[in-house]
Amino acid sequence: MLWGAVTLLFFLFFLLPDNPAELIAGGKGKTPDPQVVKNIEKKYGLDEPIVVQYVKYLGRIVTLDFGESYADGQPVTQIIKERAPASLRLATWAILVEAFVGIGAGVLSAVRKYSVADTLTTLLAALLSAIPVFVLGYLLQQVFGVHAFKAGWPEWAQLPVQGIGPNTWVAWIFPTVEEFPYLILPVVVLASVSAIIVARLARSSMLEVGKSDFIRTARAKGLKEGQITSRHVLRNAMIPVVTFIGIDFGVLVGSAILTETVFNWPGLGSKIAQAASARDLPVLLGLTVVVVVVFGLVNLCVDISYAWFDPRVRFDEGGGQ
Repeated sequence: MLWGAVTLLFFLFFLLPDNPAELIAGGKGKTPDPQVVKNIEKKYGLDEPIVVQYVKYLGRIVTLDFGESYADGQPVTQIIKERAPASLRLATWAILVEAFVGIGAGVLSAVRKYSVADTLTTLLAALLSAIPVFVLGYLLQQVFGVHAFKAGWPEWAQLPVQGIGPNTWVAWIFPTVEEFPYLILPVVVLASVSAIIVARLARSSMLEVGKSDFIRTARAKGLKEGQITSRHVLRNAMIPVVTFIGIDFGVLVGSAILTETVFNWPGLGSKIAQAASARDLPVLLGLTVVVVVVFGLVNLCVDISYAWFDPRVRFDEGGGQ
């Protein structure tokens, strides 16, 4: 998966119009000095055949040498060190909110099928899915940033709308009191749509499991509905939910471009977008490698968790199921 992503991006880069060396030398739409362009091509190896550049790049990334940014000469490893923690923290908190709210709402909807709570969840899902992420972000900024300040709301309700704040954390993942307000709005926006999807997925999965023979057997044995729901239905219904959450975490780490842009959050997503726009290949590939690795590790953990959620799933010594 990692090799495929790097290979695809590498060759697509050279299919795009414009010479990257000219962009580095003078910027888009300008005509730089030809000698300067040749010097840049020689410096970054852009004058070599594409296949040669590709083979050399693969050799470098094995040693975690992702090169330097075409834009400012900054080592890509340094950019990763600066950007990756912000994205991982934001994605982690968004996933926690998504799982807590989504699973809770899904369980409530399944237990009280066709009730007011179930209807409200369905309506809210339709509403949030129709609102683009950047629109929701701007609305929350106006309400809790601009309006809250003008209307004299309590200080705890006046939330920051830009930046990462002091960037102070406890045990790497827990925000300090000063940092926490900066985290609220980006997390809410990032988790909102996915939480609704999790709720609907949890509801449908629980209703499907509730029709199983072993659930009918549990009821025939006289188990209380609460015990059946918590011990049998919920646990067995979690596999599709956990699968979605695992995939979504990988997506949030590298693809939260709109949220990071709206809230000026210095993460991987916004930097990947900037690198793609500027044709900054080393940065684009280096950050993509990080995203793919995180995506793979999270999905490995999800696969392992299946054995806990469903006792029928077991991993033998040969690696099968």
